[in-house]
Amino acid sequence: MKRKKFLVLSFGVSTLALISFAVAAEPSWEENEQISSQGRENPLSLSSQELQLSAVRGRAHALNYPVSITGEALPLEAALRFFEPGQSKNLIDLLQGFFKRAIRIETFSDVENLVGLIDYPEEEGRGVYHVPFPEGKKPWYRMGTSMIDAPEGRALTFSCASCHAGDLFGKKVIGLTNRFPRANEFFLSGRAATRFVGAEMFRAATQSSPNETAMYRRLRENAQFIDGRMPLVRGLDTSLAHVALSLARRAPDSIASKDPRSQRNPRDTWLRHQPADSKPAVWWNVKYKNKWLLDGSVVAGNPIFTNILWNEIGRGTELTELSHWLVNNNAVVRDLTAMVFSAQAPEFLDFFPEQHFSLEKVTKGQQLFSENCAFCHGNYIKGFQRADTSGMSKRELLKTVRVEYHTNTPVVNVGTDSLRAEGMISLAEPLNRLDISKRNGILVKVQRGYVPPPLVGIWARWPYLHNNSVPNLCALLTPAAQRPVRWDVGEARSKSSDFDAACNGYPLGEKAPKSWKDNRWGHFDSRREGLSNQGHDEGIIMQNGREKFTSEEKSALIQFLQTL
Repeated sequence: MKRKKFLVLSFGVSTLALISFAVAAEPSWEENEQISSQGRENPLSLSSQELQLSAVRGRAHALNYPVSITGEALPLEAALRFFEPGQSKNLIDLLQGFFKRAIRIETFSDVENLVGLIDYPEEEGRGVYHVPFPEGKKPWYRMGTSMIDAPEGRALTFSCASCHAGDLFGKKVIGLTNRFPRANEFFLSGRAATRFVGAEMFRAATQSSPNETAMYRRLRENAQFIDGRMPLVRGLDTSLAHVALSLARRAPDSIASKDPRSQRNPRDTWLRHQPADSKPAVWWNVKYKNKWLLDGSVVAGNPIFTNILWNEIGRGTELTELSHWLVNNNAVVRDLTAMVFSAQAPEFLDFFPEQHFSLEKVTKGQQLFSENCAFCHGNYIKGFQRADTSGMSKRELLKTVRVEYHTNTPVVNVGTDSLRAEGMISLAEPLNRLDISKRNGILVKVQRGYVPPPLVGIWARWPYLHNNSVPNLCALLTPAAQRPVRWDVGEARSKSSDFDAACNGYPLGEKAPKSWKDNRWGHFDSRREGLSNQGHDEGIIMQNGREKFTSEEKSALIQFLQTL
């Protein structure tokens, strides 16, 4: 699409943003705040209509990044000129040639590939699959590409959807993990590139205006405070290291409220030397918790507010400026809160026929689950447990009608790879010292394990464990010593070739698509440090060193889990 068309589009949150947010009491985000065993889908206590409208605005914010003062934003028009320079041989071409060698891009589409973005759907969709289009038209760009009104003018950046929007057999789901996120790689590559392209060189190459040049100069300044690590393997995220190492680039006195950010040599941290990779978490489980992140280390404060803060630390943003923005844009935080907490999971039967299930096996699976798994992962009441099931369809019988999870989110050590949880040691103390954290009740505590998550939508969340080290549920229900060590990975495009419905997850060995063996995503090897597939054994799927479940019982358990 030509730049002219590009600029005509409006990237706001639509006319819904004009609807006033109803005044409601702010929920308590205090440590150990007891919540309902059925979660808090509506923590802002909005009416049904208000919640629906607020969640729609929240989805728009998730797609088009709402933080206008974000530290990493390119001038929009200049960026287009830079990434699509035309045919003339000039300084733009020379710079683009450098970028091709440095970060392998030629067009703006290559930039989106570098970030790992997925395409918009053909239609907006409904319910779980609702993806709002700007001005009601499918955009030509991808989910996560954002055009914002920065202080210096229109700007290009990337949004939450970069990591938290997934493609599930052709359906796009906001709140599902991007199976192969690359945002950390992108920010590190961008930081390296800005070192070589000064503001004046950028101005000459792109013919940028004074305001555009000022925006780029601000981006270069912020990039000095960005640091991180490359993921061990595609599919994992290194945001923990990204935030910790970026914060370590700020002077110790920048932790104070004035945040001068005087640059010093980066302070050494544990995360500079040790991996702590994990996958982005799904959004529809947030409602059931009062501790957040996969390790439950965020024990107080609105997790949405916390996420924006950490994201902007990783973008080098000045925290006093961010603090003012958050105060003046509380409605944005509330819309995102309403959207994330009311998020729902995609259902297995949205993609596969009812004939896949045997009611007898699902019932047996529920019994096995109750005896072996429910203590940590909660109870799930099914339609077939109602007093009167006459006239109910098979889908209605299989549907979960109530979730009963913990009122105080537990953290448990079941022997899984500990490095992700240990990595929080590098981050907790400096984060808690931040003035913006103190003023907004944000508290981080290092944990000695991981949250046993609610299993709603577990079928769509393969591969398993926090580090993606288990390819499917068959492997998860098998003792660690017998689990696959290495396998090929790929996108979930085809229900028949890219997914093993019996084992629920990656097809292995000869069942895996041949194209995966040579794809750009690579392979998973659980022998690498930080990628161990150990844990979840004794007392869970083993008893006195022996495997608990027969193959038939595993199949029944998997069928039950697929109905959640």
